[in-house]
Amino acid sequence: MTLNTNLKNILLVIFATLILSACSTGKKSKLEGDVYTGKETVKYLASGVPDRVFFATNKSSLTTASRATLRKQATFLRKNKKLNVTIEGHADERGTREYNLALGERRANAARDYLMTYGISGKRISVISYGKEKPVNPASSPLAWSQNRRSVTVKVN
Repeated sequence: MTLNTNLKNILLVIFATLILSACSTGKKSKLEGDVYTGKETVKYLASGVPDRVFFATNKSSLTTASRATLRKQATFLRKNKKLNVTIEGHADERGTREYNLALGERRANAARDYLMTYGISGKRISVISYGKEKPVNPASSPLAWSQNRRSVTVKVN
């Protein structure tokens, strides 16, 4: 092969790569590190009070965004003293059932403990883990996994 042919092949590969990458410029999610913060899966406990917080892979520690959401939930719960809630812990599809159930429980407990630091009685908060059994997004992709790594605060009464 000549130098000219090699150059043409390299340019062809670069051009094909540019064309293919242009095809993949759809809507991008908002990612904060490894934690999903987009609004596509956010539901609301009350007007302006998101019902869920998201977690990093294999983590149950709260992010800055999660703590901000839980502070809003605590304010709402302080104003509605007769309202009880259940915090559901969830995980993505990766890992065993047992591991994800334990991880979901740690996530729900982290959210409950944070609400309690803002004056919400532990008697008003129950915790349940669904592990990977109730994904909000059933796809098998990084976006779906980030949406499924969550805890959800649900009104009981």
